[in-house]
Amino acid sequence: MTPGYLRKLDPRLPRTVWLVQAGGVVNSLGNGIVFPFAVIYLHNVRGISFAEAGLALAFNGAAALAAGFVAGAAVDRIGGRNTLLLGLLLQATAFALFPLIRVPWHAFALLGLDGVGTACFWPGQSTLLSRLTPAESRHSAYALQRVSMNLGMGLGGLTGGLIATTAHPGSFTRMFLLDAATFIAFMAVLATISEPAAAEEAKSEEAGGYRAVARDRNFVALLGLNVLFVAVGYEVFALLPPFAKNYAGVDERWVGLIWLANTLLIVLIQLPVSKALEGRRRMKALALMNLLWAVAALIVLAGGGLLNGTSAALVFITATLVFGVGETLQGPTQAPLVADLAPERLRGRYFALGSVSWSAGSILGPAVGGPLLGWHPLAVWPIAAAVCLFSTAGCLLLERSLPPSVRRTPKPEPVTVTPLEPPLDLAPERL
Repeated sequence: MTPGYLRKLDPRLPRTVWLVQAGGVVNSLGNGIVFPFAVIYLHNVRGISFAEAGLALAFNGAAALAAGFVAGAAVDRIGGRNTLLLGLLLQATAFALFPLIRVPWHAFALLGLDGVGTACFWPGQSTLLSRLTPAESRHSAYALQRVSMNLGMGLGGLTGGLIATTAHPGSFTRMFLLDAATFIAFMAVLATISEPAAAEEAKSEEAGGYRAVARDRNFVALLGLNVLFVAVGYEVFALLPPFAKNYAGVDERWVGLIWLANTLLIVLIQLPVSKALEGRRRMKALALMNLLWAVAALIVLAGGGLLNGTSAALVFITATLVFGVGETLQGPTQAPLVADLAPERLRGRYFALGSVSWSAGSILGPAVGGPLLGWHPLAVWPIAAAVCLFSTAGCLLLERSLPPSVRRTPKPEPVTVTPLEPPLDLAPERL
């Protein structure tokens, strides 16, 4: 890459946005250490069945969904930063207690507490970023958020693969305590940041509550699509680590490398993809995301059905790379679209309902995928691919009803440098 091209990728974001992203890297490092191994821990270390582990993850989503409505109202009242701080504290507590799990209800309780924290985390962080970033640069801020999240997740997945081993349950204790510490670190970063107040005109208007949000049919349709994105995209691919280990004979270190490949790809290409999306149709990008996810699911099906061990792991890495390309299309597209659709006075509620739709997908995906994985592991992947194709069509249909002003990602005006005027010619005029 030339220096000129790299300069074009510079999102030119405020310093406070970079601080939030730095805290996010540390936080997602801990999440990456734990996330690929949570089901492995519950099933292989604590003896909890796949079905019970899947339902516990679904309960996590149910708790986040139930708390999401309160979290959205909290953001509009006390601000995104303060709501985010509360979410981080709850999540740190949940994972610090995770080593104490012995029976299924312990997992339900702690994953439920984490779900409440998650309900506060996402609308708090999204609203904070939207208020710290100029409107024309929000797609870059959310793209950078995806970079920071995946950089931490990738390094965390690699670290978790080196720490975790089912032969030594104490290794999981170290892993969960390290995760809890990263939440505390993010809280320390947020303590240095002040959130801009909402505009005075927004404060003076009647908020309208969730009824006003529900009247936005385009936003409600986007929420419905996002439930499918999460359920058959992120949550189904979250089942890849236990599928790889228990069905295809892939060991823990390869699981960490599978996770790392996905996240490093996103770190490397997210900003170029964000730049390429400027001026382009948002829903077409989300449709392409789902199409790529369908291809990735079929690659997993082929790898699990035909191969095992290291050869299967290499195929799974390919699948996660394809899936990762799809992920890079969502960050610069969906969250900025929500911010553009939302009035300032209701932005917390809009982002909270966006988080609720993630929670609903987090319920649906594990509740169906977990038992399906236990019953017939290979059936998970063609079903996921079919639903992704359905979502592709849904994205293209929704685009027709969106206001023209929000259909495309903004394309900032290029920064030009005005040349200095030439010095005055003091010589006498020639006749």
